[in-house]
Amino acid sequence: MSSRVLRKLGLQGEKELNCLGDDGSDTEADFSSSSGAKKKQLNINRYDLLNQQSHSESEVKEDDDHETAGSLNAQEGAIDLKDATRRKKKKKKKKPCKIPSNTRSSEDNIEDEVERSVREVNELLGEMQEVGPAHYSEASTMSPNARKSVLSVDHRTLNPNNELRRIFGSKIIQNEQVKKRGRNRGHLRSTWLVSPKENWPQIGKPGLSMKLVETKNGIHYFTYEHSLNYQQVQMRFLEAVESLNPDFIVGIINTHPYHVDALLQLSDLCRLSDDLALAAELVQRALYCLECAFHPSFSVTLGNCRLDYRLQQNRSLYIALFKHMLFIGSRACYRTALEFCKLILSLDPEGDPLAIVLALDFYALRSQEYEWLIRIANDWEPSRNLSQLPHFAYSVAMAQFQLGDVEQAHILLQKALIMFPGVLIPLTEKCNVQTDSRITSSPFFKNAQLTQSKSLTQLELLYVARSYHLWKESELMPWLESNVHQVVDRVEARDPLVLEWEANRQKRYPNTPRNILRHIILSDIKDIPILMNEELQVPVLNFDPLPPTDSVDLYTRPVRTRLYESDSTLSIFLRSLMPNFNIIQVTSDEPGAAEEGGEGSGVDLRRSVASLLDAMRDLLSNIHMSDVPGDGDIDDDPDSDEGRP
Repeated sequence: MSSRVLRKLGLQGEKELNCLGDDGSDTEADFSSSSGAKKKQLNINRYDLLNQQSHSESEVKEDDDHETAGSLNAQEGAIDLKDATRRKKKKKKKKPCKIPSNTRSSEDNIEDEVERSVREVNELLGEMQEVGPAHYSEASTMSPNARKSVLSVDHRTLNPNNELRRIFGSKIIQNEQVKKRGRNRGHLRSTWLVSPKENWPQIGKPGLSMKLVETKNGIHYFTYEHSLNYQQVQMRFLEAVESLNPDFIVGIINTHPYHVDALLQLSDLCRLSDDLALAAELVQRALYCLECAFHPSFSVTLGNCRLDYRLQQNRSLYIALFKHMLFIGSRACYRTALEFCKLILSLDPEGDPLAIVLALDFYALRSQEYEWLIRIANDWEPSRNLSQLPHFAYSVAMAQFQLGDVEQAHILLQKALIMFPGVLIPLTEKCNVQTDSRITSSPFFKNAQLTQSKSLTQLELLYVARSYHLWKESELMPWLESNVHQVVDRVEARDPLVLEWEANRQKRYPNTPRNILRHIILSDIKDIPILMNEELQVPVLNFDPLPPTDSVDLYTRPVRTRLYESDSTLSIFLRSLMPNFNIIQVTSDEPGAAEEGGEGSGVDLRRSVASLLDAMRDLLSNIHMSDVPGDGDIDDDPDSDEGRP
């Protein structure tokens, strides 16, 4: 039989199979006989083709061509049919073997014996009592695990936009972000502390890195490292600060957009000029650079990473976090600010170089974290004596009152009024509340600030200036007034606690610690005096206020000699017309540009002329006839200038 006939037979068989498949049958065509399989087979008599009329060779060729194409299509259809039938078949699943319930392992027998022995010991010696929170609060020291739980940070709460969505709604915040979104978005690394903006330049390699120093008892100690290039830029920055010219700092940021100290210094200048948005953005950029340099093992959420404040290169992270916390708090994102307080405190909980505990209570009350505030006050009282601070004495009482424990709140508030009576009069004045004549005439409250140290008065005024908004609630003022009357009764009855704390206020709080002074300087709250001792009479730099006495400095402040050198009479004359002219003056105001020669004198002359023109414009715009000097005064200046060497 020819191959053409066989192909024709195969084509007809496949067509019939397709028809059967379309009808929904699950049978397969099998032309070979198989003894074991029970399948329907097509009954085709191959000898019937011999009775058909033979075709010519041309017809045979045409049939071969058509049949070849048809057979290929038929084979593809058969393959698809087989795949479909295979997918329809369901595989049998093996039943899971049942484990008899009465079989027990040897480990269960061992556990039963251990439980039986423990039960017998408990019957002989009695049940062991569990240690609760009350027993833990009486401990003399804090374990690292307990401190970790108190200072642990949720990274989702570090983004102020999440809190703003909860306050104002997600649609409003999303619309604001869409408006600020630009087309040419750079590929910036996503961080937890700040959200990088689209207009920020690429960070590249700024020269900052972090190194793991050691690990003790599960606590990791890190330190920042500066590259050689970063050290050179840092020296230029210190010289720019000494020059008192902000243009030099701007020039450093233009060439090095992620220099941390320059960003912090320029942020303070923007804040002084009331450009708070730009000031906050510069601090965020500094934090972004610092976070990009984090060590892979450095975690901001666990609370087990430490950074030594004595090292000069580590202080930038403290300062940047503190300033960022203040800007976030000014946007009413109090929960986010509280999380940043925890982060700052976790970097050095024992030393607390920025006295962040003075702000913990305010943000905890504002964010309604009353239970957390009471918990940290109880846990840290044995080692830190937080109740000796006016902030915690009044804030813990307010937290108890907000939670509904009125009796305990009465006890704590009366104790706070007896310990720190100097808070009451400034607080009522800030809240614009007229107190009873009995209270104002009481010498216990009236003369409280006169009989105590200035450092304690400074702490009380700091608390009043920051937290007086909390006392403006309608329920708190009557509660405060009723307890004040009870305290006056106890004072008149000569309560022993009153006499004890009169002596304590005279002995304690002799001087303001350095970390509290740093806190006051960085907070920049009005009406708060900064009490500087004779030992602390040093220049205060905003990017590093009041370094520790045992500071490990990587850089030294440049000492510039102020000598008067000039070989140009015209330059001397133009200098003398400036209001800030001084005979002991640096020849060049630009750092590193004090070179001898005509080039330095020319630059200095052009700067003097430009400054002179600005001064003349101000003089002409603000001139008054009564302020015109006399002829004698005008003639004296040129004569005195000509006589100078």
